[in-house]
Amino acid sequence: MEIDLILKITGLGILVGIIHSLLNKFGKEEYAFIATIVGLIIAFSMVIGLISRLFDNLKVMFRL
Repeated sequence: MEIDLILKITGLGILVGIIHSLLNKFGKEEYAFIATIVGLIIAFSMVIGLISRLFDNLKVMFRL
């Protein structure tokens, strides 16, 4: 397991959470929602490479 990727996603989650809270506090709920969605997209883009590698390994393992 790649621990650095887990730490990056955790840091991103903390940062997005802080930004979301601050924007909500200042009454910018729309921007808080957009910031959360952008953070989610960034996290998914970080994980897509691992998922692709997982499926490649499964193909090799089961000789598909």
